[in-house]
Amino acid sequence: MLHYAIVFLVIALIAAVLGFGGIAGASAGIAKILFLVFLVLFIASLIFGRRKL
Repeated sequence: MLHYAIVFLVIALIAAVLGFGGIAGASAGIAKILFLVFLVLFIASLIFGRRKL
């Protein structure tokens, strides 16, 4: 999931350099959402992965 966030971030940077503002904004938004989802899943796996049943 972090890989996809980085890919969309790179797409946003390239689109911003080329002047495509709408595409850059959309890609940056997707990258932010995917990064937040990654962080939530990472923290959840740290919390629940250490418990022994």
